[in-house]
Amino acid sequence: MKRLLVFVLLLSATTGNAQGTLSKKKILETMRLCNAYFMNKWPDPGKPIVTNKERPSNIWTRAVYYEGLMALYTIDRQKSYYDYAVDWGTKHQWGLRSGITTRNADDQCCGQTYIDLYKLDKMPERIKAIKTSIDNMVASDKNDDWSWVDAIQMAMPVYVKLGALYKEHRYFDKMYQIYAYTKNVHGGKGLYNKEEHLWWRDKDFVPPYKEPNGANCYWSRGNGWVFAALVRVLNALPKTDAHYAEYLQDFKDMGAALLQCQQATGMWTVSLHDTNHFGGKEISGTALFTYGFAWGVRNGLLDKKQYLPALTKAWNAMVKDAVHPDGSLGYVQGTGKEPKDGQPVTYNSKPDFEDYGLGCFLLAGTEVYRLAGE
Repeated sequence: MKRLLVFVLLLSATTGNAQGTLSKKKILETMRLCNAYFMNKWPDPGKPIVTNKERPSNIWTRAVYYEGLMALYTIDRQKSYYDYAVDWGTKHQWGLRSGITTRNADDQCCGQTYIDLYKLDKMPERIKAIKTSIDNMVASDKNDDWSWVDAIQMAMPVYVKLGALYKEHRYFDKMYQIYAYTKNVHGGKGLYNKEEHLWWRDKDFVPPYKEPNGANCYWSRGNGWVFAALVRVLNALPKTDAHYAEYLQDFKDMGAALLQCQQATGMWTVSLHDTNHFGGKEISGTALFTYGFAWGVRNGLLDKKQYLPALTKAWNAMVKDAVHPDGSLGYVQGTGKEPKDGQPVTYNSKPDFEDYGLGCFLLAGTEVYRLAGE
């Protein structure tokens, strides 16, 4: 009996120490450092982004950053964050890159932040363009717009946010119709492998597209986009919705599949089933998976014993291995659609866009913060 008691006490201490490696103070310090780096580098939120060509700064890459910033604002309500986001919307006249007639999910991604800012201060101009764009989609019979999985994260949360805001099921219904088409139809049988519970990146990547080792090609960040989208949908969708259970099952099934792909480093590689194909650490996918794991654990949807150690290891690995002293991030794969794109991915490499990697990191950090001890 005495030996059993000692064992239980040791086990409890070990578990407590493992959870104690997540410190609210340290997590917030890291997020503030990384965000300050970006805001200092981009003091004008309306400034165009110039890489191989000039693009307006309300494109999807920047919109993902603002998703992260708005998440950070929920736990660290600094006026400078709010003002920075409002300035971004104002300088783009709360518009979409290709106007209100666009059906492109990438162009609609900015609407997630516009809606969040509208909820904080109900100024009609903040929501007019994105609502009109989505209303056009809802009124259409077309459901095949999301032919690449990134689109699920870029646009799907906009629908659920509008549906929740206006208490109108037509947004939820249309969201599901487009999601179901991507999941079950695109590419012939859909982009979701119902056996392996992972997603092909787009309709050109379904079988027989293989990695060098013969496995199906599942791109890390592409699956991260879907996983994050399911978080954002489940977080706002009424549980009474007819498709809530399906989204939840997809989230849980993906979580289990992703857990098996985590590497000993704590991170995930760009190719989930072929770790030798442009192998090594990568944090945009890792951050999105960490975001989903942490949200799932916090809401009692993922088993804490399984997922808390995984997300703790992932977060600590990102902080230790990817965060530079100045707050910039290493190991972010540049834009693309498969493992070979956006290479090389190293500690010192700079992706073509620095914004979306930080956005993913801030999303992850915010949820991990909510789980952490003092």
